[in-house]
Amino acid sequence: MISKAQARKNLKEDAISIGVSMLLAWFLISSGYLAKLLLLSDAGQIAQSFIAGIFFTSAFTIAPASVFLAGLSQTAPLYTVAFFGALGAMCGDLILFLFIRDRLADDLKGFFRGKATRHFLNSFHIGFWKWLAPLIGGLIIASPLPDELGVSLLGLSRTRLAVLLPISFVMNFLGVLFVAAVAGVL
Repeated sequence: MISKAQARKNLKEDAISIGVSMLLAWFLISSGYLAKLLLLSDAGQIAQSFIAGIFFTSAFTIAPASVFLAGLSQTAPLYTVAFFGALGAMCGDLILFLFIRDRLADDLKGFFRGKATRHFLNSFHIGFWKWLAPLIGGLIIASPLPDELGVSLLGLSRTRLAVLLPISFVMNFLGVLFVAAVAGVL
């Protein structure tokens, strides 16, 4: 187990890293530079869907990514946009998962020294929570809620990559289809 000071340092570093990466992602999408680059590079609808899918996972970039995917689904085949958008989102979730899986639980255990906290975090690895956490995490990934919440649940329950990747792909596929369907109705 790590010390409380080390846990605090790790959490601070993680927060700064996440903040900087989210600011960069937000800037690229909101400024339109990413869209212009994709259009100029002749990357096509597949690359555009994939890259927008990566941004579809974060709380700070889900809105512009959703708008971009919805607009793209109006001019490109819906299932192509959903498939490659879901692949991109799965890659984004994988990065979050690898970042969160081990380090977050250890940092939380080190930061909160109480026996009840350790017991709560350990409960994600056994019994009822071991099966419920991936289900709830998958539903959060499919919903408009940020994927960070669902991936955190999957990470705390120590879900294997062989389980995470199909859950992430299917749920993000359904999420992109939902966004495109709502955009088609409006």
